Amino acid sequence: MKTRTEVFAILSQVPDPEIPVISIEELGILRDVAIDEATQAVKVFITPTYNGCPAMDMIAVQIRSALAEAGITDVEVVSMIDPVWTTDWISEVGRKKLLDYGIAPPAERTTDTSFLKGKSPEVACPQCSSTNTELVSRFGSTPCKALYKCLDCQEPFDYFKCH
Repeated sequence: MKTRTEVFAILSQVPDPEIPVISIEELGILRDVAIDEATQAVKVFITPTYNGCPAMDMIAVQIRSALAEAGITDVEVVSMIDPVWTTDWISEVGRKKLLDYGIAPPAERTTDTSFLKGKSPEVACPQCSSTNTELVSRFGSTPCKALYKCLDCQEPFDYFKCH
């Protein structure tokens, strides 16, 4: 049987289905793994980026598939909504991968309240690094992203909203 560390290592390779360049571990969705010593059953605890995230079912399928390839078939995937996922859980490696993929990572920490005052955070363009950008829509390609446009290079881009 695999150890908890080995199971974590397998799961750290599972990509996010909406952003395949980043793993569920780097995104902070993978929260914990527990192995029942008596039955060798594995429980994987994940937290959605927001309640109702449609990618969670696919993430559970990918988790089961990755573990099945490693010979682990008694798997339960548990979706936890407490504590609530936060962009603070995205690793530094994950933030770099988002940027390299063309998605601006969260510019602020969860303490950012600028949106309550009708302001948008200063977001750097992932193409040219300019901060001369503007919010086009609070809703981007997925509910956890906003659509921005760089006023220097004129490229539109997704911004992973802080929450």
